Amino acid sequence: MITFGGGSGKTTMNIIEVRDLSLFYGEFQALKRIDLNVEERRITALIGPSGCGKSTFLRTLNRMNDLIEGVRISGKVLIDGEDIYRPGTDLLALRKKVGMVFQRPNPFPLSIYDNVTYGLRVHGITDKAVVQTRLERSLEAVHLWKGLKDKLWTDALALSGEQQQRLCIARVVAGEPEILLMDEPCSALDPIATSRIEELMYELEKKYTIVIVTHNMQQAARVSGFTGYFLLGELVEFDETDRIFTNPSDPRTEDYITGRFG
Repeated sequence: MITFGGGSGKTTMNIIEVRDLSLFYGEFQALKRIDLNVEERRITALIGPSGCGKSTFLRTLNRMNDLIEGVRISGKVLIDGEDIYRPGTDLLALRKKVGMVFQRPNPFPLSIYDNVTYGLRVHGITDKAVVQTRLERSLEAVHLWKGLKDKLWTDALALSGEQQQRLCIARVVAGEPEILLMDEPCSALDPIATSRIEELMYELEKKYTIVIVTHNMQQAARVSGFTGYFLLGELVEFDETDRIFTNPSDPRTEDYITGRFG
């Protein structure tokens, strides 16, 4: 399906198509019949109050919810036209294709080098030339190579919070994914570091599809081309970001955007 991006002049394909998706934790329904398209090489933001299903939905896109006991899912999630919930799906390959950056920086207690190349080893990539190329390329992508190229065997935990988050993004990028999922990636950072990570997102958007969960509505307005508003497990509204923030079609969205609710 061809769609036309909101105001950017880019013609893009839907890389993610979600159809009638529901998710249950035991008897509790956390997601209610979600329908949503995500365009490739765009930033899509998910907003809404705490506990509304944003992060749960994000984790359905690479089946991280499979790790939670008692989860039941119905509906479809198509990535590049393939249903990732079909029997026999290779979850390791899926999570290589759809990488995840978490709320707080979570570098491994290893060297910078070992952090970035960890996923390559998991996927059996051992060729030294390939590993070195991926290492340099991913650190350059997050603007860490110049400052860290002579410190690759330094403990990653010695880096600043912003550098740790950039390193975690580099670790994902090294696996050459198509999609980056970001679950409140700036919530543990100060405003200056947040601004720098947002600038990085703009650059990464040129190569990757990004879906970001954020409680910061200003951040959603700044970085995304499309925004979805979640409330009580329902996707209330999904549209171009400018329209969501200036002329929402659902009064519940307007109440949240204007601060009357949430």
